[in-house]
Amino acid sequence: MLLSVHPRFATAILAGDKTVEVRRQRVAAPPGTAVLLYATAPTKAIVGMARIASVHVATPTEVWSASRNRAGISRREYDTYMDGAVQASGLTLEAPITFGTPVPLTALRAAGAFHPPQSYRYLRPEDLRRMTAAATSTDAPLRTALESMAL
Repeated sequence: MLLSVHPRFATAILAGDKTVEVRRQRVAAPPGTAVLLYATAPTKAIVGMARIASVHVATPTEVWSASRNRAGISRREYDTYMDGAVQASGLTLEAPITFGTPVPLTALRAAGAFHPPQSYRYLRPEDLRRMTAAATSTDAPLRTALESMAL
């Protein structure tokens, strides 16, 4: 899965300070799913990864109650983001890995058609092969992660 997040949230996830990422829609991903973190502007790069430990789908109020201490946002930010939503998902993330050399959007696009998702999207094997090609660095965690996901 490729998950778009604001840079401050990507940093908090990778530091282990934010362990729940909230989304306005139902996310149907099983535990163990690898999640590549795409940090949006101004970073515009894949900066790391984590794994989904669990997904809690419920009303926005219930998701907030279950994750407020781990979501890394204020109640006001959460309410603004969830305004009008009838369902929400709280993705509990574990085992974060920061890539020493992020994969910038320019490299991702040079390797083939690439469009960062508005929220998230599932990746196909060919997407992962293109990302691996774009990751020209010798950053071991990055290459290992991308190659293992592409299998």
